[in-house]
Formats: sequence, structure tokens, C-alpha cells
Amino acid sequence: MISTMQGVLGLASGALVGFSLGLIGGGGSILAVPLMVYVVGVSDPHVAIGTSAIAVAVNAAINLSNHALGGTVRWWCALTFAAAGIIGAFIGSIFGKMLDGQKLLALFALLMLVIAVLMLKTRSRVGLPDVRISWDNMPAIVGLGLATGTLSGFFGIGGGFLIVPALMLATGMSIINAVSSSLVAVTAFGLTTAASYAWSGLISWELAGLFIAGGLVGGLIGTRSARLLSARGGTLNIVFAAVIIAVALYMLVRNLSLS
Repeated sequence: MISTMQGVLGLASGALVGFSLGLIGGGGSILAVPLMVYVVGVSDPHVAIGTSAIAVAVNAAINLSNHALGGTVRWWCALTFAAAGIIGAFIGSIFGKMLDGQKLLALFALLMLVIAVLMLKTRSRVGLPDVRISWDNMPAIVGLGLATGTLSGFFGIGGGFLIVPALMLATGMSIINAVSSSLVAVTAFGLTTAASYAWSGLISWELAGLFIAGGLVGGLIGTRSARLLSARGGTLNIVFAAVIIAVALYMLVRNLSLS
């Protein structure tokens, strides 16, 4: 049973998670896990990971519908990527539960910093305007989908921060298309990871519901902001990287202070 204060913090945290998903297609679990542990006060990192997985999956599906209305989702690329990633997410989640929760969060933060640097290096790239799946890019889509799914499941994340750069690398699509399309895989990976954690009894359903409710409002604002920023060359990439760096450094500092 969660307290009234935890409920309020859960709603506010969910709004922030939804905003991040709508804005950059990621940041769901990357924000949700530390928010649950350090703000809401969930003591078990594995419960925080499992709960964030289901909350992020539902919020990602809602934000996907918002982006789909704008016509920026590249469906066949996204669905193929997600299908390959589901296999990896299931495998990764099995191994993730075997690792100490605090070590998992620290590894997670280091991975985020690597992704942020890569996104900043490619911030000036415009991207192809109308990417389609083909025999030329299918091996990269499937391979990177499998790899990203495995990491997503291992770290217990929706994977948007991994999926967006992976889709851009595999297909050459623009960041707004990658942000929109990534939500297909974020939803799929999150549900796969959540199913594994639910089987082990590692989900707080009450807290997940509060995160989802808060995310409804945050997601609408985030989606509109993404469309505005994508029109300014490289701005969305910089915002994407800045969010990752800030959260990763915070997680590392907190992890070191607890060790």
C-alpha cells in the first residue's frame, strides 16, 4: 500500500515520464526507474524496474497514437525492429534479474552516457525524408533490433534511448521519424519485460496506474514539443542527449553515495 505523498509523487513523476516519451521517444524507464527509487521511495530496484516497464509500455502506446496522427511513424521499419527486439528483451530480462539491483542501475547510467555522446556527434545529420524497409536495410534493422531488445530487457527499460539511435543507424531516417517509430518497439519491449517481472511478482500495480495517469497529460505536451523542435536542425538531438547526460550523472552520483 502506498502513502498519499507517494501517490502525488507518482502522478507527477508519471507526467514527466510521459512528456519525455512524447518529446524524444525515450526516457521512459530511464526516468521512471530513478524517479521510483529516489523520489517515490520504492526500496527494491527490481520492483522499480518491473513497475516502470508496464507503466512506460502503456504510456508509449498512447504517445505512439499521438505521433501516428502526425504521419511520422515508419510502420514497417518499426514493426520489424520491434519483432526482432521482443526476442532479445525476453532473454535480457532473465539475465537482468540475476544481477544486483544497484549494479544494474550503475551499468545503465554508463550506457546512457555512451548513447548521449553518439547522438551529439550526429546532431547535424538531416536524415532521409521517406525511409522504407528493403532487402538492403533489413539485416541492420533485425540485427540492431535484437541487440537493442536484449539490452532493453537486461536493464529493464522501454529502450527508447537505445532504439532511436539504432533506427537512425539502421535506416538513415530523421530523428523525428526515429522518435515516432521507436515507440512501437518501446511498447513491445516494455510489455515483454513487464511480463517477465510480473511472473516473478516484481510489479507494484497501484503505482503503475498512477504513473500511467500522469503520463497521459505529459505525453500530449511532449509530442507537440517534439514537432516544434524537429523543425530546428539538430535541436531535438541536443535535447535528447542533454536529458540522457543529466539523468545518467544523477544516477551515478546516487549510486556512488549508496556504495
